[in-house]
Amino acid sequence: MTVTIAKVQAFAIRSDLVGGTPRTPARRPPWTADAEVAGPMSGYPRYKKLRAAWRPSWPAVGCLATASDGSWGFGVSRYGAPVIETINGHLGPLLVDEPAMATEKLWDMMVRMASPYGAPGLGAYAISAIDLALWDLKGKLLSRPVYEIIGGPSRPHIECYATGGDTDWHMELGFRATKYPCPHGPADGIAGLEANEAAVARMRETAGPHSEIMLDCWMAFDVEYAVRLADRLRPYRLRWIEDCLMPEDMEGLASLRARLPWMGLASGEHWYMPQPFATAASRRLVDVLQPDIGWVGGLTACLRVAAIADAAGIEVIPHAGMNTPYGQHFGLAAPCSRWGEYFLGSAPGIPLEETRLFPGMAVPVDGRLVPSDAPGFGLGATLDDIAAMRV
Repeated sequence: MTVTIAKVQAFAIRSDLVGGTPRTPARRPPWTADAEVAGPMSGYPRYKKLRAAWRPSWPAVGCLATASDGSWGFGVSRYGAPVIETINGHLGPLLVDEPAMATEKLWDMMVRMASPYGAPGLGAYAISAIDLALWDLKGKLLSRPVYEIIGGPSRPHIECYATGGDTDWHMELGFRATKYPCPHGPADGIAGLEANEAAVARMRETAGPHSEIMLDCWMAFDVEYAVRLADRLRPYRLRWIEDCLMPEDMEGLASLRARLPWMGLASGEHWYMPQPFATAASRRLVDVLQPDIGWVGGLTACLRVAAIADAAGIEVIPHAGMNTPYGQHFGLAAPCSRWGEYFLGSAPGIPLEETRLFPGMAVPVDGRLVPSDAPGFGLGATLDDIAAMRV
């Protein structure tokens, strides 16, 4: 008997999911408490200091896909009410009675159903949540971890780098690579350029000469500013600078590539669906593609991005991929994904295992991670746990 989809339901969840409150006291407040990070609104003084001042406060999104035999899978995304309504009011009901194992077909259906208002953007967040839930369900139906279903392990473990402002803590935890959030953008002028250079110099000194370092620019720059900053930072041997421009500016990225042939470039965190990645790969605009598995269209979209990258000889390092079991399973299976990003927003001194999002989720140990081998994504969460996540 074919197992079919009985229900797809989305709901608001806490952003900390089921990790609970850390037990170990912090040594000092985390860098996220008050650090200024450059972004697309940095040119407006009212919203310059903190991203939270202008970003939506919508809750995270959970999606439960239930099969006709009672099995279930769980996926997550973000941006609250608009995404929840897209799932519950449109996409989810149209998947009922479809074969639960047909992940490619179901993904294609969702993309086509979302075409009147656009699958890229908020539509991609809804598709991602459903797709991840369906893959979790598929793994449970097959009694296999997802990484086995999508090709099996391509490496014994995932080498991870840490992202955040507490570089000393990253090194203490055993990471051999670290990425720093750039504090200043074009609105800060020469003083900002000098402050950015000083921050990178401190990062290099703390990380040491044998660690990789990167800079996250988070859509804050224009081409001219990115070139000027990259020239200043050349002595510090950055592996890459990331997301320098607004995500739609492919021509600007092409100009940046032409003007900085020696500088590693990474982008894709805010690209949705596989098409922008195909454009970037075909023109060799970046060295690293960075889809977010919970935003780009789910695991199915990430697998298509990986195929594009493999053909072009480009790396895929998903945005914050090691912060969820979803990205971890992709990272272990995809040959082109040789690194994993672990975003560290918690305070120094708190062990990583006290900050995990799901009970069954692995965390990096000495900068290396091995995902759970439990069926599905190995979330380790019960339906009661999921019910407790709701807000």
